[in-house]
Amino acid sequence: MELHLYPYELKFRHTFTISRKSKDVQPILVAELIHNGVSGIGETVDNSYYNMTVPALITAINEHRSFIEQYQFTTPEQFWTDCYPLFAGNMFALCALDIAAWDLYGKQRGLPLYQLWGLDPSNNPMTDYTIGIDTIENMVRKLRDFPWPIYKIKLGTKEDIAIITELRRHTNAIFRVDANCAWGVEETIRNAAALKGLGVEFIEQPMAAADTEGMKKVYEQSVLPLIADESCIEATDVIRCHGLFHGINIKLVKCGGITPALNMIKEARSLGMKVMTGSMNEDTVGASAVAHLLPLLDYVDMDGPLLLAEDTATGIRMENGRIIYADRPGTGALLKR
Repeated sequence: MELHLYPYELKFRHTFTISRKSKDVQPILVAELIHNGVSGIGETVDNSYYNMTVPALITAINEHRSFIEQYQFTTPEQFWTDCYPLFAGNMFALCALDIAAWDLYGKQRGLPLYQLWGLDPSNNPMTDYTIGIDTIENMVRKLRDFPWPIYKIKLGTKEDIAIITELRRHTNAIFRVDANCAWGVEETIRNAAALKGLGVEFIEQPMAAADTEGMKKVYEQSVLPLIADESCIEATDVIRCHGLFHGINIKLVKCGGITPALNMIKEARSLGMKVMTGSMNEDTVGASAVAHLLPLLDYVDMDGPLLLAEDTATGIRMENGRIIYADRPGTGALLKR
């Protein structure tokens, strides 16, 4: 196979702020695999919380370039299995290769992935749109400037309940909140009660991932469902989240791509847990990959292309929360050259 790597720095429409940091640019890396003249593309991202940078990701992939380029490709699952020992500890790098392999595989068979998997997209969940932390006035403005049926609101401030109270005055849309590990036990229990009265659907990762004892108490007392994010990184984390959260948020970049995500979904369902996939601000390459998992999900947060002012590709489109697939095989993503 041929391997090509394309780094980009994509600007956000607005400064993107969560409880930990703010940023104006999202560095990403697109990987392309070409086999017998057919090209597949995949994406991964820079993320400081997980100590991943695009230069480091390029280095990690290039260390195994000879293995990849000499590889006799058969299926994405086998490719992931054979690559995993080389990239163990760097699922971000493996994600780009895995998505590219699935895109390639779908194109070889002339089918979009959801059809290849025999899935019915007629009842796909709609994506939310994220409102990052800002002044209350600016958060209201962002909401009013972008009418949408579901919003994910980033929290982790001293004004969290005031924020949701004010935003609720301006829309009847579904609210989800994401504290990105910023709350404590009593704060989470107290906030859950207030947020339920404000029409919030669930709380994502209220507390630090390491605080399992605290999460047990919150799980027992929260009046809102709890969805794991930072607590659920790779496939081995699913069982650890059982009894601490009501569901998991799977991010392809963190777990290593589509192949492990499919296994995580299956395991979560066997445990009776809700399943969501999330965004790490990927553009249309990454979002198009997530789209094919939609028939398997309860919730999805795949608004990266909506938050970014720039995009590397065409592919899926989003209209008032609905995801519209590209009429192409594989993931449907196509790089703008």
